[in-house]
Amino acid sequence: MMRAARKGACAWCSLFWVLLPAAALGGELVWDLERLAEVPKWERLTKPQVDGISAIAYEGLPFQGRATQVFAWLGVPEVEPGAKVPAMVLVHGGGGTAFEEWVRLWVDRGYAAIAMDTCGQVPVGNYGRWVRNVSGGPAGWGGFDQIEWAREDQWTYHAVADVLLAHSLIRSIPEVDADRTGITGISWGGYLTCIAAGIDSRFKLAVPVYGCGYYRETFFAADLGRMEPAAADRWMEWWDPSVYLGAAEMPMLWVNGSNDFAYFLHAMQRSYRLPSGPRTLCVRLRMPHAHGGAGENPEEIRVFADSLLRGGERLPELLASGRDGRSVWVEYTAEVPVVRAELNYTMDAELGPQSEWVAAAAELVEGRAVAELGAGVRHYYFNLFDERDCVVSSEHAVVVDTPGGESIGCPNRQMKSKLGVGVARGRPKRSLAK
Repeated sequence: MMRAARKGACAWCSLFWVLLPAAALGGELVWDLERLAEVPKWERLTKPQVDGISAIAYEGLPFQGRATQVFAWLGVPEVEPGAKVPAMVLVHGGGGTAFEEWVRLWVDRGYAAIAMDTCGQVPVGNYGRWVRNVSGGPAGWGGFDQIEWAREDQWTYHAVADVLLAHSLIRSIPEVDADRTGITGISWGGYLTCIAAGIDSRFKLAVPVYGCGYYRETFFAADLGRMEPAAADRWMEWWDPSVYLGAAEMPMLWVNGSNDFAYFLHAMQRSYRLPSGPRTLCVRLRMPHAHGGAGENPEEIRVFADSLLRGGERLPELLASGRDGRSVWVEYTAEVPVVRAELNYTMDAELGPQSEWVAAAAELVEGRAVAELGAGVRHYYFNLFDERDCVVSSEHAVVVDTPGGESIGCPNRQMKSKLGVGVARGRPKRSLAK
């Protein structure tokens, strides 16, 4: 039997949402956030079974006039009576589904975790060819071919709703501290994480891996280019994360690779500058694009979550950056010592998957990393490594040779502190709150 929402939850939400309306798109509601703030009905399933992790189904939004159920894995660590743990919402990417191993990774760290399928599937079958859920919503990804459907039947509408409902569900678990929750997603899951961060301020942190906004500047520009111009514009207006990221206020960690095939550095940079909350970047050279260890288990994600949800030691924080002639630098502070730094640079005029990046050692001097730009360098950024081998990156910059020695794409030479504060774009939006 589907479990009912906790008694009083709906009444509480209704009262609260009189004061906090849903995110709007030109005054028109996109998602019914009051509904998504309610705990969905859910049940434990008997199959598939994995020791210690529960297979569940929860009620999603209607699709083409019929009710839907969403498959998810739910895990909660063993705790003392009355104890509360933080929780993570885990959003898979293209070709994926709800992954039990991902939930177990976080449960073993002392977190509750939920990983839902966002494409109307169940985790039975082979990678990229999962069995369809007979009660599921629309198939992914992107919904480019669904743009003429009713908006409430399109994939992004349902996938974002699935994520927010999973968040409401896990916050209702007695062992979970509802005020200590985070979200991370991979690739298309990173895309969904960006949207969720902009409309669900109950999250205390968000970690998009690869995924970002400005889809016309990503691998998926080709999909938009095959659409009628008006339809492509509509997709961008409804579903591009750049529409929503400006409302995100929680700390965000952006994880990507220098040569990602799908989400290019320029689109990522434009995206991470939108939220008004603190940001941290982790851009490793040639980071693989995948589920599993590549996208699910960078140590920086665990450290970032622990620092915000469990009082752990933080990642290094960049305070300022700049260029003096051919000398470039970043200033930083760190709870765990930074032990080395690299200047990553390319002589390619355009950034993309084929860019040839080179790493050169940078000098650490009293809270600064300093390096010299060689002739012909067109783009660069710093990576700082602490004793845990965690990486924190500066923004990438475009070299413009002028008498003053300027770099475009990074903070001005003398801009101090709060590199994590961006500028919101577009009209203001309201969001879910606790």
